[in-house]
Amino acid sequence: MADHGAAKINHDNHLLLDQPLLRLPYELLRKNIRSAHYHIEWDTNAVKDLLKETATNSINQKATKEDVVNNLDQMLARMRGLKRKLSTYAEEENRLYRQSTARVAHLRELSDIHTVEDVKYETWSRQRLDRLIVDYMLRHGFNESADALAKDRNMLELVDIDTFVTMSKIRQSLENGSVQEALAWCNENKKELRKMQSNLEFELRCQQYIELNRSSSSTRLLDAIAHARKHIIPFSNTYPTEVSHIAGLLAYRPDTPYEPYASLYSTGRWKMLADLFTDAHHKLLGLPQFPLLHIALSSGLSALKTPACHSSQQNQSHQGQKPHKSSTPGPGKEESPEPRSHGTASLQTSVCPICSTELNALAKNVPYAHHSKSHLLEHDLMLLPNGRVYGRVQLDEYAQKSRLGQGEVKDLVTGERFREAELKKVFIT
Repeated sequence: MADHGAAKINHDNHLLLDQPLLRLPYELLRKNIRSAHYHIEWDTNAVKDLLKETATNSINQKATKEDVVNNLDQMLARMRGLKRKLSTYAEEENRLYRQSTARVAHLRELSDIHTVEDVKYETWSRQRLDRLIVDYMLRHGFNESADALAKDRNMLELVDIDTFVTMSKIRQSLENGSVQEALAWCNENKKELRKMQSNLEFELRCQQYIELNRSSSSTRLLDAIAHARKHIIPFSNTYPTEVSHIAGLLAYRPDTPYEPYASLYSTGRWKMLADLFTDAHHKLLGLPQFPLLHIALSSGLSALKTPACHSSQQNQSHQGQKPHKSSTPGPGKEESPEPRSHGTASLQTSVCPICSTELNALAKNVPYAHHSKSHLLEHDLMLLPNGRVYGRVQLDEYAQKSRLGQGEVKDLVTGERFREAELKKVFIT
C-alpha cells in the first residue's frame, strides 16, 4: 500500500523556500513610497519657500511684476516636474501590485493541492523549478538567458529580472574600477544602510582615496587629503583601525611590500567591493545570499545524506580504487561473477545522489538525514549473494512471473538465479 503520509504536501515547508517571492515586491513598494515621499517633501517645501518670499517682496514692494511672474513660472515648472516624477512612481507601484497579485495567485494554487500525486502538482513544481533556474542565472549574470526563459515560460511576473539586472550593472561597474554607480545606490538607500550598520559606503570612499593616492602627482595627493577629511574622517569613531591605516597610506607607494598597505593598493579590492555590494543589496531587499536553487538542492540532499556518503571508503571509490581480491579462488570455491554497473540499489555500485560527482561537493556541508521512518526503501529487504538488495515482495513477484522453481529467486537486473537459503535479511538502523 502507498504511504499517504509521505505523499501529503507540507505547505509550510514549501512556503519557507518561497518567502522571497512575496518579500521582494513588498520591499520595493516600501522603497518606491519613500522615494515618492522624499520628492513631494522636497518640491513642496521649495515651492512654499519661494511663494513666501514672493509674497513678502510684493507686500514690501521689493519685487517687480516681472519678478513675481518669473517666480510663479518657477513654481509651476517645479510642480510639473513633480507630477512627472509621481507618474513614474505610480506606474512602478501598479507594476509591483500586479506582480504581487500574480505571485499570491501562484502560491494559492499550491494551497489547493494536497498530495504530490495530484497531476496539478507536477505542473506547479515544474514552474517553481523554472523560477529557481531563472534566479540562479540572474545571480550569475546570465541576464539575457534568464529573460528568454521567463518569457518562454510566461512567468515574467514571478521573477525579478529588473532588480537583478540593475544590481549586476552596479556590480560590473565595480569590477571594472568605478565606484560612482555604487555610491549613487548608497545615497538612495542611506538610511537603510545606516540601520544595517553596513560599511559599504565607507569602503567605497576609501577606494576613491586609494585611487587618488595611487598617483605620484602632488595635486592628486592634495585631493586625496581633502577627500579623506570630507568623507573618511567622519567614520573615525566607527572604524578607528581602518581610518588609521588609510591615514598612513600617504607614506607608502603602490609597490610597497608592507601590510596592510600592500593589500589596500591591491586590485583584488575591487572584487571585494563587488561582493560587499552584492551582500548589502540582498540584505536590504530581504533576498537570501545564496541562489534559491542551491537552498532547494541542499534541503533535498540533506534528506538523503548518510554518514557513509562522505566516508573514506566512499572517497576511495570516487578515486577509482577497488578492494583487493585474490587472483585465484580458494579450494572448493568458485570465482564469484563481478557485479554489473546498473542503476539499482547495490552495496558495491553506488547510485546515491550524494555520492555523485556533481552533487558531492554541494552536499558536503549539509546536515545528515534524521528519519524516524523510511519512505524510500521497501520493507523486508533481502541481500543477494551478488551484493544487490531488493524487497522480498518484489523478488517473489518476479520469481512468479519468471516461473522459477520452488525456493528460487532471480536478480531483477542481471538475471542471476539464487536459492532462498543464500539470501540474507537486511536491517536498516
